[in-house]
Amino acid sequence: MLSPIKVLLVEDSPVATIVLKRIFDASPEIEVVGTACNGLEALELIPKLQPEVICTDLNMALMNGLEFTQEVMRKYPRPILIISASVQAKDTQNVFELLKAGALDVFPKPIGGLVSDYDRLANELIAKVKVLSGVKVFTRHQGRGVIETGDRPNQQITQLPIRNYQLSSKNLNSQTIKLLAVGASTGGPQALHSIISQFPANFPVPVICIQHISEGFLQGLVDWLGCESKLLVKIAGLGELPQAGIVYFPPEKRHLELDAQGRFVYSEGANFAGHCPSITVTFKSVANFYGRAAAGVLLTGMGRDGAEGMLAIAQRGGLTIAQDEASSVVFGMPKEAIALGAAQHVLPVSAIAPLLLAKLKV
Repeated sequence: MLSPIKVLLVEDSPVATIVLKRIFDASPEIEVVGTACNGLEALELIPKLQPEVICTDLNMALMNGLEFTQEVMRKYPRPILIISASVQAKDTQNVFELLKAGALDVFPKPIGGLVSDYDRLANELIAKVKVLSGVKVFTRHQGRGVIETGDRPNQQITQLPIRNYQLSSKNLNSQTIKLLAVGASTGGPQALHSIISQFPANFPVPVICIQHISEGFLQGLVDWLGCESKLLVKIAGLGELPQAGIVYFPPEKRHLELDAQGRFVYSEGANFAGHCPSITVTFKSVANFYGRAAAGVLLTGMGRDGAEGMLAIAQRGGLTIAQDEASSVVFGMPKEAIALGAAQHVLPVSAIAPLLLAKLKV
């Protein structure tokens, strides 16, 4: 029998702490090993309690949730879930700064308080903690050439040297890329930021991104990436022809495909591999229209969405890249693509943009 998932609660509201503790205590698979009223107090508890998941509020005195997340990822990297009334879909800056800092997910407290819709809230929180307990976290120390990784916080964390990937003629075949498609799920916003922020304003091809994200948060992701990028980031317009230097996302609850003229079309089909929009649906459409002129990148994420789509791009002669295990928060989707033989290159997220820029001669 597996031991319970050890959770540390960081919350300055006594009422919220009681409610959250009651929710987690009701699950035999979760054990609340400690509580703290602010980030400073929590930092002292982590090495003593070795929690596997940290659930923290955002707005706290002495050290808020963002500062706390940054310190945890620097000193004791492990999965962090932000539970706060300040991470609603409208709170774009808060949400994506937290994800950029290393938090893996956010859970908006109901506007009416934690006691409203209690059963739904309890089930969703327990499910999120179970998911986060099994994922890997990593952090990069400023000024140090190492990436720290570990599947569980109580396991020894290994230090891996960052390699400089030399791009030779063997890496860069003679094909011409005319469109880049990127798929991501858990841990994706951070990975997308890492890649897209490296693209220059004169990036010569369109980019289509499919990110599995909670309903209501897509526009916030688009706005955040747009502020952090030299490229225009937008929701793909129905009938729009993809243009170079623009990053497109499908609208919520719609698959994004290309018609016979290469223009965007939406479809409302059933979930594919559990998702709508689906990475595989878009990748297959890109493969059909662009053939060997397509490039597909599959990033961190749970499940297998995108694997078959990447295979379709590879079979048409396009360029395919999978994020490697060491830099993936969840090595599910890339692993599935690699198992299918769909990935020509398996790279850390930091090496993906340089390869693409070299291929595109930017």
